[in-house]
Amino acid sequence: MLTVKNSEVMNLKNAIRGARNPMNSWSRSDSYYDENGVFILGENDLSLAVRLRKAGSDHRKFLRQVFVSVDITAPMYWWKEFDTYKVGTVANSTSTMHKIASVPFDISQFSCDKMDSQTIEVMNYIIEKLEALRVKYLETKDKQLWYDIIQLLPSSYNQMRTCTLNYENLIGIYYSRKNHKLDEWHVFCDYIRSLPYGEELIVCSD
Repeated sequence: MLTVKNSEVMNLKNAIRGARNPMNSWSRSDSYYDENGVFILGENDLSLAVRLRKAGSDHRKFLRQVFVSVDITAPMYWWKEFDTYKVGTVANSTSTMHKIASVPFDISQFSCDKMDSQTIEVMNYIIEKLEALRVKYLETKDKQLWYDIIQLLPSSYNQMRTCTLNYENLIGIYYSRKNHKLDEWHVFCDYIRSLPYGEELIVCSD
């Protein structure tokens, strides 16, 4: 499973202004804020943005200045793949090192939605063992018990990270992962498509 919360897109206004710098064409800019304070690309600006997007990475540098901040909760096995995208991205995560013993272990903390009934039984046993270790660790502060927890923890454990990306990052992620076998990538790619002008500037289907 994968969920996104607190998504925010920033700096689109400044990015599209910068996209007009090479041709000094600022007078043609027609973007505006609507009655709800949402920045809307006008017809001229959107047309320019799409042309630059299609012209290739050298021409669409303005997309590197459209920033996205989002809280992503996903299993550790997904984060291992996401960590491929280090350039131009930043993430602050909840800490398994410092806070793994702070709350009781429960199956809701794990991505188990694709497991069959027999595997769920095994998973419940592991969670019971983790909880027993956690309780004993809190009583004794024995570092061996902490290591037992960390090394037994399944990769289906969900972690939340606050991530900062930009639209150029998201183009690479979308086209690398949109046909991936993990359902979590399909959920994330659907999120990418849903961003302001995601269809036009990220997906950009001809």
